[in-house]
Amino acid sequence: MALKTANFNMRIEAQKKADAEALYNALGMTLPQAVNMFISQSLLVGGLPFDVRMPRFNKETEDAIREARDIIAGKIQRKAYNSVDEFIADMEADE
Repeated sequence: MALKTANFNMRIEAQKKADAEALYNALGMTLPQAVNMFISQSLLVGGLPFDVRMPRFNKETEDAIREARDIIAGKIQRKAYNSVDEFIADMEADE
């Protein structure tokens, strides 16, 4: 095994670091060991050691995302309610 002589520093959200440490500790390794394993696998396969792709959602979810983007862009008007009861009545009327 080669001697480890280089340092690697990075910034990460504190909670993500704590969660990752807990996960890797449960798997019997430290965070640095897991990072070394990730880099070794990346070098072995010549890229990321897992598939990277855009998430795909079902049609209903994609339609809802599109509608939300259109509302944000001002392309369509959003509904506004004065109370939860008014909202529920409108939802029940759509059924």
